[in-house]
Amino acid sequence: MAYDYQAVHPLDGTIGAISARRANHLAVHRALAIAVVLAAPGRKAEAAGILVADGAFEARFAGPGEWLVLSEAHAPETLAAELAVRLGDHAHVVDQSHGRMAVTLSGPDAARILANGIGIDLHIDAFPVGRAANVLCNHLSVNLARTGETRFDLVAMRSFAGALVDDLKIMARSHDLSVDFATR
Repeated sequence: MAYDYQAVHPLDGTIGAISARRANHLAVHRALAIAVVLAAPGRKAEAAGILVADGAFEARFAGPGEWLVLSEAHAPETLAAELAVRLGDHAHVVDQSHGRMAVTLSGPDAARILANGIGIDLHIDAFPVGRAANVLCNHLSVNLARTGETRFDLVAMRSFAGALVDDLKIMARSHDLSVDFATR
């Protein structure tokens, strides 16, 4: 028997359309290609060089010799395949598009909002644009990246999508925050 499966975002039906975007905004990404790259033993420098050389995707630190690669230009099915071809025997690639989700918190109070649940220094000098780290956001493990002076991306396991958004709303309760699906 054949089954027809339809891709559904874990937050479909829980986030409604907003009438106006506020200064502080949480954008939930619907479809983002995500892969994990693990450098082969002794090949960390080569793998890092290949990942940095291409602007079609964004590689973020996820651990020693490990990167989280995100792309809006690639379909989830093609990102891992293209990375595997480019990296060859320098690294191993695992598609994570189905198992992870991403949100972007932006606005003048973004760092203050995150400081309510993340235990690292988010000052621009200590955590500059381009920096990424695996951190706890309250009780959830996330990959946090600063993508702009007042903009942060958080990547978490798909099953924690609702909890992450709820936690971020609570962390922002003293700030004016809007939440909607990303339009980019």
